[in-house]
Amino acid sequence: MTRVYPDDVAGPYEAPPRSFTDREGRDIEVRRFEPSAMEPLVEMYVEFHPEDRAQGIPPKGEQSVREWLDSIVDDEGVNVVAWHGDDAVGHATLVPEFRDHPDEEVTEHELAIFVIREYQEAGIGSELIEALLGAGREGGVENVWLTVERWNRAAVGLYEKVGFEPSDTGSFELEMAARLR
Repeated sequence: MTRVYPDDVAGPYEAPPRSFTDREGRDIEVRRFEPSAMEPLVEMYVEFHPEDRAQGIPPKGEQSVREWLDSIVDDEGVNVVAWHGDDAVGHATLVPEFRDHPDEEVTEHELAIFVIREYQEAGIGSELIEALLGAGREGGVENVWLTVERWNRAAVGLYEKVGFEPSDTGSFELEMAARLR
């Protein structure tokens, strides 16, 4: 499938690290993923609320979470983590589109974002996505896409706020895209 990307470059986005106070008054820091973040991320995803899962991710169960994280926090992707103290409270990732075709140049990345329930609707998602897109731009990412369930108006609004535009409106899920370069 050929995706349609906006003509205009989205942004600007500030790459991590970045700190802010969320709407609940909590001090949050967004940093690039480092191997030391793996265990806190596993813990976050094992405890992830079932109703907050979308499109089958994050997976359920510790072993499945570990395998999934191992597949997306490699050197090819871009990952950022939101921290409240020592606790991982959010994670966003850009996964290369053609990771199974090593000879092809990667020009597209899929975005996924997760914020634990107790930290949702506090401004963390916006900060996390902007930090991720800033890190992606620094890393040479050109085009980003995502799918979101149409009924999830809060998520659609968040994606539009940070520069995503609908690119495919013909199915149950809404596809959105942004150009970073």
